[in-house]
Amino acid sequence: MQILSITRRRTEQFSDAQFEPLLEPEAERIRALYAAGSVRECWSRQDVPGAVTMIEADSLEDARALVESFPLVQRGMLEIQQLIPLRGYRGFGPRS
Repeated sequence: MQILSITRRRTEQFSDAQFEPLLEPEAERIRALYAAGSVRECWSRQDVPGAVTMIEADSLEDARALVESFPLVQRGMLEIQQLIPLRGYRGFGPRS
């Protein structure tokens, strides 16, 4: 199952200086999950500081647990705005 995760940094509560030392551990966690096949893709957002991540998981609950393992989420610095379960687009499926 693929799930789209949309997160946002809590910049109203934390300064850039507070985020800075945690950005590499955050990136390392994403790289490890990518190598394991749990993260398919990840993009930085241009509208607000945060990310959009395509996750492969067995359930929405498993996807939430995965995102909650991100260092910034664990410290309350990254808000999970949405977790959206996805299914294949019917227009790409076989036609009868």
